[in-house]
Amino acid sequence: MIIRNPEQRVAILVDVQNLYYSAKNLYHSRVNFKNILGLILQWRKLTRAIAYAVDTAEETNKVFIDALHESGFEIKQKPIQTFVDGSKKADWDLGIAMDAIRLWTKVDSVILVSGDGDFCPVVNYLQQAQWCLVEVMAFGRTTNNELRELADEFIDIEEYPDELLFQSRKSVRPQRNDKHKTDKKPQKNEPKK
Repeated sequence: MIIRNPEQRVAILVDVQNLYYSAKNLYHSRVNFKNILGLILQWRKLTRAIAYAVDTAEETNKVFIDALHESGFEIKQKPIQTFVDGSKKADWDLGIAMDAIRLWTKVDSVILVSGDGDFCPVVNYLQQAQWCLVEVMAFGRTTNNELRELADEFIDIEEYPDELLFQSRKSVRPQRNDKHKTDKKPQKNEPKK
């Protein structure tokens, strides 16, 4: 576990698409990026907070990007590439990795907000070659195991659903098939639910 102090300089690099799809698939919800920034920072000195997003040219995307900016993030956008066969691609893996390498000399800790295992080599490089701390924040169930093990600290978004996800409390909790469900049948005079 990393010991945090007010003099620690941090850079926060957020893979927006990774978080967006994890929240959507696991919780049918959206991520509260403003609260993520606050939870990660914890009174440390913010050097840079960069959100890497895909530009879909839709009006809802513009509103989302504006909200990210208002939350305190510098925004880097990349358009979706459409190939001849109709497939589409837009990821920021290389851009995020390059920024992490550029920023390590200016910070004490790089905080990667993504569960993508493609970042394992850059995390390993920063830790071993540059002696930089690397924290990872992501959804535990969709985070690459090697990335989780490499991180100096792993913060599981799923441990903070009320703070980090938009939606009612009832719909944020994942459904479970375990002993928490009851098979109680209503009694004769008890109304059916």
